Amino acid sequence: MITRRQFSKLALASLAVPRTLAAAGIDSRIAGVRVGVQTYSFRALPRSEGGDQVDAMIDAMKTCGIGECEVWSPMVEPRASRDELRKWRIETPLDHFRTVRNKFEAAGIVIYAWNYSPDASFTDAEIDRGFEQAKALGADIITSSTTIEVAKRIAPLAEKHKITVAMHGHSNTSKPGEFASPESFAQAMKMSKYFKVNLDIGHFTAANFDAVQYIRDHHDSITNLHLKDRKKNQGDNVPWGTGDTPIKEVLRLLSKERWPIRAYIEYEHRGTGTPVEEVQKCLDFVKLALA
Repeated sequence: MITRRQFSKLALASLAVPRTLAAAGIDSRIAGVRVGVQTYSFRALPRSEGGDQVDAMIDAMKTCGIGECEVWSPMVEPRASRDELRKWRIETPLDHFRTVRNKFEAAGIVIYAWNYSPDASFTDAEIDRGFEQAKALGADIITSSTTIEVAKRIAPLAEKHKITVAMHGHSNTSKPGEFASPESFAQAMKMSKYFKVNLDIGHFTAANFDAVQYIRDHHDSITNLHLKDRKKNQGDNVPWGTGDTPIKEVLRLLSKERWPIRAYIEYEHRGTGTPVEEVQKCLDFVKLALA
């Protein structure tokens, strides 16, 4: 038997559980770190008859025991020309995306982020539709590999929909408009209170920046990390533990500080196994780092 006061405390505690944990059947937290995957990691898996890779990536995550993810939009879209894709994005009913969400939820996997990356060719209608898709998928945020100029067009739509958009960084600091340096991220965040950072620690290292220090200084502005290993000086993607990216140090920092920053595996180097096997190796690396 429990008292009324104890019951009230338990009820309040249940309400305090984050949506992404309460809904997830697969709990892939490790030492307090929210570990997930960028589904781009599974890009080589086969497509369904409908042209998408939804079932393939869900099966892959179930096999690996990963309970949350950032969905790379081309894996939900069919293979098509630029014009065909534009029509598909705008005209496909949002129920299609709700069905995708239901599949993930049935598998015990939460979609935390919708990785939707408008370039200069996107119409405003396409950009706006990305926000509607994110809502239908149940995603908390949008991550975006875009440019500073396109971000200026995204900003008012983020304000309209009140959805956070986290800018994904690459490593080419000399490319005009590229999000790569701390200064470029700062420029984005001045555009909108809904703009934050999706920090790829591999690319950040390849551009010769210090990922650990950046996270220490800007953890309040970072939604999630992409974990990969690269060499400095624009070096290649390499198997984890053989490059210059401080993956272990970053993971241990997140564990120590308990910041709510997701750490998402992104398999991008040339491995020797299947995508599922390679992601499993990365996950094992994370477990060992946080043991």
